[in-house]
Amino acid sequence: MVVFEELYVLQLAEDIADDVWKMVFQWNAFIRDVIGKQLIRSADSIGANIAEAFGRYHYGDKINFLYYARGSVFETKYWLNRALKRDIIESEIHRSYAERLNEMAKGVNGYVGKIKTYRHGKVQAFKEPGPTYHFRETEQVIFSEAHLAWLLTDDDTRQTTLQHIRQTTTLPNPNPNPNPNPDPAPNLD
Repeated sequence: MVVFEELYVLQLAEDIADDVWKMVFQWNAFIRDVIGKQLIRSADSIGANIAEAFGRYHYGDKINFLYYARGSVFETKYWLNRALKRDIIESEIHRSYAERLNEMAKGVNGYVGKIKTYRHGKVQAFKEPGPTYHFRETEQVIFSEAHLAWLLTDDDTRQTTLQHIRQTTTLPNPNPNPNPNPDPAPNLD
């Protein structure tokens, strides 16, 4: 499974967005305000939507955000065309960005195609990795193999299962809280 930061299309998007930022930063205030901000937003939106797609768990959501990313590729092309027409950038710079954005669009299309392949079951081994839990060496196993085997038996009910777990399982408390009334969690709203 590919790690988020190793996604090729995301790396392309980040490079384009960072280069656009450096270019626009050098423009005068009026041009930055009229075209530059739009160009930066559209270039940044490519990678942001790819990142959001990566973080989604449903194929439809992933594909939807990748379509947004592809739309942002074309919006970025639009603003670069405006910059070329208005003599803000040279044709060589425009051509360089256009080639990179074409590669970006192909990469996004390929990513969408791969997800569609997974969604339609043509690839059997695709599964989101589950969370990894790490325990300190001083902690004990919560459920022994005997407990797990007992839980899998067919002749128990939910109530007796819970009673058995409460009676036989203890968790270590390596950092007991000396304050029985801890401060409530801050309200982040």
